[in-house]
Amino acid sequence: MEKEVVAVVGPQSSGIAHVVSHVVNELHVPLISFAATDPALASGQYPYFVRAIRGDDSSQMAAVADIVTYYGWREVSVIYVDNDYGRGGVDALGDALEAKRGKVSFKAPIPPDAVAATVVDLLVQVSMMESRVCVVHVSPDSGLAIFDAARSLDMMASGYVWIATEWLAAAVDSTRPAADHRTMSLIQGVVTLRQYTPDSGAKRSLTSRFATGQRNRSAAVNAYGLSAYDAVWMAARAIDAFLDDGGNVTFSIDPRLQQEANGSSTLRLDSLRVFDQGEQLLQKVMLANFTGVTGDVRFSAATRSLVDPAYEVLNIGGTGVRRVGYWSNHSRLSVAAPTPTATARKNGTRVDEQRLYSVVWPGETTSPPRGWVFPNNGRLLRIGVPYRTTYKQFVSKDGSPDGASGYCIDVFKAAVALLPYPVPFSFILFGDGVKNPSYSDLVSKVADNYFDAAVGDVSIVTNRTRVVDFTQPYVESGLVILSPVKERSSSAWAFLKPFTLGMWAVTGAFFLFVGAVIWVLEHRFNPEFRGSPRKQIVTIFWFSFSTMFFAHRENTVSSLGRFVLLIWLFVVLIINSSYTASLTSILTVQQLSTGIQGLDGLLASADPIGYQVGSFAKSYIMQELNVPESRLRELNIDQYATSLKLGPHNGGVAAIVDELPYVDLFLSTNCQFKTVGQEFTKSGWGFAFQRDSPLAVDLSTAILTLSENGDLQRIHDKWLSPGQCASSQGTDVAADRLNLSSFWGLFLISGIACFIALLVFFTRILCQYGKYNPGADEVAEEESPVRRPEKLRSIRDLMTFVDMKEEEVKRAIRRKSSDDRRDRSIGSSAGASSFSPSTV
Repeated sequence: MEKEVVAVVGPQSSGIAHVVSHVVNELHVPLISFAATDPALASGQYPYFVRAIRGDDSSQMAAVADIVTYYGWREVSVIYVDNDYGRGGVDALGDALEAKRGKVSFKAPIPPDAVAATVVDLLVQVSMMESRVCVVHVSPDSGLAIFDAARSLDMMASGYVWIATEWLAAAVDSTRPAADHRTMSLIQGVVTLRQYTPDSGAKRSLTSRFATGQRNRSAAVNAYGLSAYDAVWMAARAIDAFLDDGGNVTFSIDPRLQQEANGSSTLRLDSLRVFDQGEQLLQKVMLANFTGVTGDVRFSAATRSLVDPAYEVLNIGGTGVRRVGYWSNHSRLSVAAPTPTATARKNGTRVDEQRLYSVVWPGETTSPPRGWVFPNNGRLLRIGVPYRTTYKQFVSKDGSPDGASGYCIDVFKAAVALLPYPVPFSFILFGDGVKNPSYSDLVSKVADNYFDAAVGDVSIVTNRTRVVDFTQPYVESGLVILSPVKERSSSAWAFLKPFTLGMWAVTGAFFLFVGAVIWVLEHRFNPEFRGSPRKQIVTIFWFSFSTMFFAHRENTVSSLGRFVLLIWLFVVLIINSSYTASLTSILTVQQLSTGIQGLDGLLASADPIGYQVGSFAKSYIMQELNVPESRLRELNIDQYATSLKLGPHNGGVAAIVDELPYVDLFLSTNCQFKTVGQEFTKSGWGFAFQRDSPLAVDLSTAILTLSENGDLQRIHDKWLSPGQCASSQGTDVAADRLNLSSFWGLFLISGIACFIALLVFFTRILCQYGKYNPGADEVAEEESPVRRPEKLRSIRDLMTFVDMKEEEVKRAIRRKSSDDRRDRSIGSSAGASSFSPSTV
């Protein structure tokens, strides 16, 4: 720097770049680095730092986080070098994982000058952690020692996942045509990243010239070497453009440096000069736009880094490396080579199309490892169990070695037994044993890492799911209203209540209508339906309503009358049966002593409401239903019966809001209470775990298996017997009146049958009347050559004909037919006599 430098290319590490950046800031000299990837160097603290490499550790760790998420892992252990470079990378990885609901569960910092024993001790700690996904972010000169120690600890076996940042690819690529066998044996199954550089003639030419010019034939150019080559050209092009624009290179003395030099005997700060045109040259560097050996060289003004960071995802196996995919900042994980951002936007590349080829993991397995095990540190899972004082069938303290028992405990043990790995745990009671504990406080203990999980009758509600993860529900639950009931006193007009007014009106109208139809159909055939007008009207009314009791004494003789009556009697049978059942229900049904019919009635009243100690029902009623706290009464379950019997005016409550499983168990031994209305929440009971715990997922699968094979029901029957009273959950104690909508189909069938019978009847009448009416044929022949029997001489004649008995009509028709034949015979004989020979 004493030689009046105008640009610096390098250095090769982030730590040295931090030191040099402070110097170039004072001297206004652009620093073009091809290997420093610490994200902190892009801050405004280092305005003259330019990163001539595609992406920093923020981009690289975003790629690592995408790989972790792609395989469904949530937690990783990070092994990193304890300097600015390592710490910056770990912070970037933590931010990237947090955005995807992952986290760094363990950090293992390795001192830059660590000896082998120190590395082994750190890896022993890593092996005792839960996560089996290890991310290694160190420098190339010391990174292979980590894998050597890992193999000695059997940490390169099946079940582990090793992801190395780009340092490993740089170390492997530096030894071409292939790394030595021992080096490759250390890193079998490791996944690593390498900066993506598209294949080009310039790249092949540089690689060939580098290999030819090296004395050590085993050395090769890696991604850092390609970036260094482009960095030199960036500086050269910038200086050339600066001079072409007429720029002058001048230096000046900084008085501050002179003052520092006067007070120091070892530092020669007085020899340093400030580059006066440093800002102009920096602008020329940032305006770089050419195609180098690494691809298109263009800078982002915001980050002072090359645009479009991209990486190759490599899998080390055998004696070489295999590319399994790519990562870029716009396409994320993909098996297709990255394209520039502008081209990707034009082609509509979708970010959600994540894909990688198969990977051979440590242990030579192609199945992705689970990524976690129970920590091998001798610590049991601390499981909080509510110390219930009532209804201990669900969960409570006992004298067993586990310290707890109940329905919930048995479900948890059965689910754990189905897991493909052992789960060491211990139950810890939560509560004072005097009253039921607060379940929200229990869940908070899990969220605060005091408990690893909570097992019991814990309801899955919204505010709890924000802080913990729940398993699949093993019991359906929901809030219901419990209220006392009493026998309904009968009313003098109770017999009218089974039917609505509309149903009564339509039923009475159809009785009269069907009676009239039967009278029409039977009037000509049946003498019981004949007589004076008064008698016939009485007959219609009597026959109509007597069919209700099947007590009609008139017999039907016509086929059409019997057809209509048969269908009507079927309708009457259904109506009678329904009426009887509804009336029986009304006379015997129980009614609510408080008059509350459901949730709306409960909210509309001002009566006190009870809830169980420790239940979430209190917060739900207050926050969601806007019920003031002054109306709420905290109760133990053994106080339910007394409070409901006392009622709201005697120091008790009008109703109790509680979860369905508790209410079912309460009703199994208390028959004088019922649930009213419907469940107004739908939830369930589950086991609570800390956020992103893999146990929650595996136990959910186990609970589904218990449900499918019937074990869940058997555990339920063991602890929660139905008792002496049948539960009436979800039933409404009020009887519904029958309305027309339930019977309109029957009335429609009866109406259609009557219409068809009347149509056939009157068609037959018209046919008979055409044969019966005397002189109709002669009149028709005089008026028109076409016969028109429908032209009646008189409506009175037609009514008289309809009123005639069927036998009289038939005799009249036969007599008329006989007279017509006789007249035709006489007429033919007279005609023959008029043409005889004697007459001629």
